[in-house]
Amino acid sequence: MSARFYADIALVPGTSLGLPEQTARHVQVLRLQPGGHITLFNGRGALEGEFDATVERMGRSDVEVAVGAWTATAREAPRAIHLAAVMPANDRMDWLIEKATELGAASIQPLMSERSVLRLKGERADKKVAHWRAAAAAACEQCGRNRVPLIHEVATLADWLKAGARAGAAEAAGTRLLLSLQPGTRPLAQATAGSGAQAAFTFLSGPEGGLSPAEEAAALACGFAPVTLGPRVLRAETAPLACLALLTLT
Repeated sequence: MSARFYADIALVPGTSLGLPEQTARHVQVLRLQPGGHITLFNGRGALEGEFDATVERMGRSDVEVAVGAWTATAREAPRAIHLAAVMPANDRMDWLIEKATELGAASIQPLMSERSVLRLKGERADKKVAHWRAAAAAACEQCGRNRVPLIHEVATLADWLKAGARAGAAEAAGTRLLLSLQPGTRPLAQATAGSGAQAAFTFLSGPEGGLSPAEEAAALACGFAPVTLGPRVLRAETAPLACLALLTLT
């Protein structure tokens, strides 16, 4: 199996082209020579697939390839799962982005809440989002996905909820669920039973320490239903991944 690379450009069988700078850098790391075979994908179009490609020239900072045949390859989860996660501290958001991509998340909305440890804005937020988008693309290269999940700009939970929890048109549809530690909350498996193999969900999860009572009330007022993963308290970066695994791997 040839190495897979994400190329955010139009790919047309039978054409030659230069790879984007970041993609070219990744190809060069493997020390491939002219004639070497790789697989390219760009996540575009209604149909999922990938392209065979052959390295034609390896420059010092650029790589040219001949694009070959397109193969229909569907590896997306049947359910569209949109994750709205209050960012955990340190570098755990990097890990969350990578693993959520592998598990099939359709999109990820990084959020800040009252109890957030990690707070981002301005240029620092822009750099983090660019880093996370690159991490998601790299995770797709590794796991075989051909569609890179959408990583939204950082927002505050309050602003996101005021906008009607509309992080994008796709997220506006489907069932909205809130991970909650409140007594009497329904188990996730019970809340999603009978939803159908192609149902869409938006999951909202809080930071270390959880959402404040006021934030949880605001989410419920926006149509989110509280669910639980059981009696154990999972880390802020673990809980949303458990939800994804339950709905995308079963």
